[in-house]
Order: sequence, then C-alpha cells, then structure tokens
Amino acid sequence: MQFFIRLSQWLAANASLFIIAIAIVTFFLPDLFLWVRGNTQTVILGIIMLTMGLTLTTNDFRILARRPLDILIGACAQFFIMPCVAYLLVKVFHLEPALALGILLVGCCPGGVSSNIMSYLCHGDVAFSVGMTCASTLLAPVMTPLLMQYLAGEIIAIDTIGMFLNILIVTIIPVGIGCFLNYNYSQSKHFPTIQSLMPGLSVISLACIVGGVISTVHDSLIARGLWLFLWTFAVVFCHNTLGYILGYLAGKASGFNKAKKRTISIEVGMQNAGLATVLAGNFFAAQPLAVLPCAISCAWHSISGTILAGIFLKFDKETENKE
Repeated sequence: MQFFIRLSQWLAANASLFIIAIAIVTFFLPDLFLWVRGNTQTVILGIIMLTMGLTLTTNDFRILARRPLDILIGACAQFFIMPCVAYLLVKVFHLEPALALGILLVGCCPGGVSSNIMSYLCHGDVAFSVGMTCASTLLAPVMTPLLMQYLAGEIIAIDTIGMFLNILIVTIIPVGIGCFLNYNYSQSKHFPTIQSLMPGLSVISLACIVGGVISTVHDSLIARGLWLFLWTFAVVFCHNTLGYILGYLAGKASGFNKAKKRTISIEVGMQNAGLATVLAGNFFAAQPLAVLPCAISCAWHSISGTILAGIFLKFDKETENKE
C-alpha cells in the first residue's frame, strides 16, 4: 500500500508531465484510448469529482457562510471574466465554429480542482480557494448552460436542460457522495489511506480523458498539421494568462490582501477543463474539434498554475532579500 501512496504523491507532484506524456503516446498510438468516449468519459469525470468530494469536510462548506462577500466576489469574477475573455478571443482570433465552442466552454466552466493545491504552494488563502471551488462547482449546473446559451447560441443550438442535468450528474452528485463518505467514515483508520490515494487516481483519470480526446481528434490533427495545434494552444494560452491577470486585478480592486489576490488569480485562471472536455464530447459531437481546446487546457492549466505559483514564491524571496 505504501507503494501506491508514494505513486499517488508522485503523480500529484508531476501531474502536468504525466498528462503530456499520455497525450504524446496517444498521438502515436491513437487506438490506445478509443474506449474513453461517451458514457465512459462521463464516468471517469465523475470519479475525478468524487475524489474532490472525499477531501472536502463540513468546515470547507462553512467557509461559504463565514465569508460570503469574498466568495461572492470570487464567483462573480469566475463567471464573468473567463467567459468574456473567451468570447473576445473567439472574435480576435477569428476561430472556426468548433474551436470557438471549445474555448467558450472552457471559459464557462467552474474553477479547476487542482487550483487548491496551487494556492497552497504559493502561500495563498487556501480556505478561500476551497470556498471558491465549492461555490463555482455548485453554481456550474446553472451558470455554465446559461452562459453557453448566451455566448455560443449563435454558433450551435445549446441543450441547456440536458447540459444542466449532465453537469449535475458528473459534478454535484459525485462531490456529494464523496462528502457524505468523508463525513461518515473519516474516523475510520483506513479512510486517511484512501484519501491519500485520491490525488493519483484523479491525475490518472484526467490523463485518460485527455488521451480519449487525442484519439478522437487524431485524424484531424494529422490532416491539418502542427498549425492547428499551435493556433489552438495560442488561444488557450491567452485565455489562461488573461484569467490570471484579470483575476489578480479583481482581487486588487476588491481590496484583498496578498494571499487572497493570489488565490483569486489562480481560481479565475484555472478552469475545470475536464468537465469542458466531457461536455464538448456529449453535446457537440457534430463538431469533434471542439474538444481540442478543452484537452489542451487540461494539460496547460496544470503547467501554468505551477509556473505562476513559482513566480509568486520567487517574488516573496526577492522581497525578503531586499528587507
């Protein structure tokens, strides 16, 4: 069991490298993850959200009641900045409909699960980070379909009710089950061991989703070459980076302290791209390239979050040296 715990810790620490490695392997062996599609993909995302629920406690949800103004500001920033930036980039880059749907979907999704880890690494406000993640996840079944209807309705018909139910099934219910298990069995001597395995399971599940996407879009990538990937990555990079910057500025405008400004920056910039990937596959099957921005976001957000946390820490060190 100690081997699996260490493996889980290694995967959590090297999530970006592992996901990128899976993506590269799948590109050369496209049949490897052909099984990850449809209901299978939905179940895998449900597992990721279950792992999140298993780490949440009642104290995490009390944050929503104790710090309502902070959470309100964070939620407004989350569901205003990222959708607006995505829409702006669609127009600036003149994206084709499929890619536009993908980046808009990423922008309309809640905050990413790994944002809490990044906030911890850069000495942010971890309690605020957990509260923002909980709030945006709880709001997602309503906000994501409504925002997609408003921003992408002119591109394709949006099944808002179907999307609402799908998000409910793959996010709220698994998180709720995880919280229930944590509340009832947290005192069991084996439960901490199970919790310690969850980060690794989450990374493996996310890698499977990315692998499934690469298998799906493989032929299109081959046909259209490196340019399609680079063009899509440029959009994802701009979307993510502007999210970090504007999130930080939103915290500054709200009078947040340094820790909270860092947290809201990370929470706004890092999206639940795994959810976006599943939704793109389920609702935009007629536009298979819609999953490409989502898959790139899955890998890049983890990398950029680690880089940003490192920049914040370097700034702290330089400040200490000057003093």
